[in-house]
Amino acid sequence: MHVYTPTSLDEALELLANAARPLTPIAGGTDLLVSWHQQAKDDLDLLDISHLREQLQHIRMTEEYLELGALTTFWDVLRSPKIAAEFPLLAEAARQVGAVQIQTRGTWAGNIGNASPAADGVPVLMAYDAMVLLQSRGGWNAVPLHQYYTGYKQARRQPEQLIVAIRVPRREREYEWFHKVGARRAQAITKVGVAVVKDTQGWRVVANSVAPVVCRCRALEQALDNNTTFQNPKQIRQLLEADISPIDDIRSTAKYRATVLSRLLYYWLRGARKCIAPGI
Repeated sequence: MHVYTPTSLDEALELLANAARPLTPIAGGTDLLVSWHQQAKDDLDLLDISHLREQLQHIRMTEEYLELGALTTFWDVLRSPKIAAEFPLLAEAARQVGAVQIQTRGTWAGNIGNASPAADGVPVLMAYDAMVLLQSRGGWNAVPLHQYYTGYKQARRQPEQLIVAIRVPRREREYEWFHKVGARRAQAITKVGVAVVKDTQGWRVVANSVAPVVCRCRALEQALDNNTTFQNPKQIRQLLEADISPIDDIRSTAKYRATVLSRLLYYWLRGARKCIAPGI
């Protein structure tokens, strides 16, 4: 194992481009250290970007979007009244990402980069229609977060690229909601999670811990965009089956996950808008 510690973003991109084998970017290290004792170290080379705070730790608000630099932590968001007022789901999710020690070290970009299907920050970012900014020596490109993952622990970032920022569009929103089901409110891995946003672009329903990746529930989104009414949670569950594939593991069963997700959505929707049949 080798740890590279660049002193500038340019140097980091140079190291990524010229590495003999892929480097794993690391900042807070909160995800890496959890599984440290289970990892093979011989083939693990790390790119420590934690020293690049002047270039990568920023919160920027323009007329069009909120930008979170790659080293922006959950705590940075929690300390921002402006973000809490305009993007309340970001603050709500940040409060449930571990204890204060994790919140002050863990980064939003790292939560994306780790590609865990149980990530707490990714569902709200995806529901807000966030973009992932990837940079290499050849330039940068923006990838919609809902298109970023290609499979379990797999993503579109190439070995020579680095996540440098996340952009969240500023839009008028009619509804927004986030809920995490776990053994505890925080400091526990999500059993079932869901984030919902309705803005000028329509509905986005995002679920985690119910598929190999954090995913949008397209069939349900389309039904909501069409003002479909629902008689019971079973009808929502039938739509969810097109997009989720929960499994049995040590935390929950597939049946539990599918049942809880459909009921969470049904009862929230019943209170949020009139898409539920009267009297149910």
